[in-house]
Amino acid sequence: MHPSDAAGLFQLPEGLHYLNCAYMAPLARPVEEAVIRGLRRKRVPSEIGASDFFETSDRARDRFARLVGADDPRRVALMPSVSYGVATAARNLPLAEGQRVVVLGEQFPGNVYAWRRRVAEVDAELVTVARPESADGAVAWNASLLEAIDSTTAIVAVPTVHWTDGTPFDLVAVGRRCREVGAALVVDGTQSIGAVPFSVAEVRPDAVLTAAYKWLLGPYSVAFGWFGPRFNDGVPLEEGWIARAGSEDFGGLVDYVDDYQPGAVRYDVGERSNFALMPGAVAALELVLDLSPEAISAAIAGLSAPLFEAAAEAGFQVQAPAWRSPHMFGLRLPGGRSPAELRDRLAAASISVSTRGSSLRISPHVYNDEGDIEALVRVLSGAGRGGSSKRISATSPSPMPRSSNHPRRTSSA
Repeated sequence: MHPSDAAGLFQLPEGLHYLNCAYMAPLARPVEEAVIRGLRRKRVPSEIGASDFFETSDRARDRFARLVGADDPRRVALMPSVSYGVATAARNLPLAEGQRVVVLGEQFPGNVYAWRRRVAEVDAELVTVARPESADGAVAWNASLLEAIDSTTAIVAVPTVHWTDGTPFDLVAVGRRCREVGAALVVDGTQSIGAVPFSVAEVRPDAVLTAAYKWLLGPYSVAFGWFGPRFNDGVPLEEGWIARAGSEDFGGLVDYVDDYQPGAVRYDVGERSNFALMPGAVAALELVLDLSPEAISAAIAGLSAPLFEAAAEAGFQVQAPAWRSPHMFGLRLPGGRSPAELRDRLAAASISVSTRGSSLRISPHVYNDEGDIEALVRVLSGAGRGGSSKRISATSPSPMPRSSNHPRRTSSA
């Protein structure tokens, strides 16, 4: 499916300009239907067989492995959240007194708190690489991150892009530097995997953790963790029955065994076979694979292109194109402008975006169209310096045409 044909799969209300996928993705029809079908199965529990505890989970592993370019689906664990996966990584990666764990300034707390606890337990050090205050902030931030990784570094725990403004990080370079010093690399891919291509073969991380409810277009309370060889013999957070070898034989579950299922299955959360959420997660992954992250990111970047010139003219600070994520980006507010005032203007125009610190975080997807971008430009132009309103030309070519079965229409007046 081409991204331009996908808008009709979503059911956003007429008049809402939802440019906030980094907050939470709306459920597409096939995902919602899969969840409802799964939920209804429990009406008659006798129709849920032993194989149902395994087959849907295995499909989910397979689809996520394909998405991140992994050749062995058994290295994928099914989890309820990224913080669960981070806690798993923190429990199993070695860390000694005096060693360092490197994170980023204002990093999402789900990939920070476990490391704070871990360094306190062993008298290690948490190194936070702050955002540089410079015009080439993304370039300088990437350079500072690489400089912070040295012979004392045991673990680097960073995102693919920063959650507040979409600043991308060169994880291929970070992975290379980690291997040079022997450090483990733990990646939170929640804010890009699904919308931007990612390859474990290229980055060579030790763990990749991704929540399903954003760019994977899936349900809440589902997450995926890919775990590399460092975790082959690790200890899970839970000692669940389903993670043990031979658990497919329900009649033999009282014959306790010490061996786990192969790969990262040992790290699965208990009740991972959730008969409502897991079918929805599979349907969402299949939709993302069908659209493809390459096509999604290209479509979003094309749709958003007119926004940046208008934002810069209105006085917003815009990241250079080479260091701007194609799917989500932050616009820094003009000096003296109130975030609260801007939020009021956006709400009045039925525009849903996020404010994170001093940034306006914008994150479109394939359900958006030119009308959404036009509405945002009008508000930004009115809120920026001068207060004039800039309009996108109605004759400019559409990089992501509106599908004929688009479920809503937004005014361009």
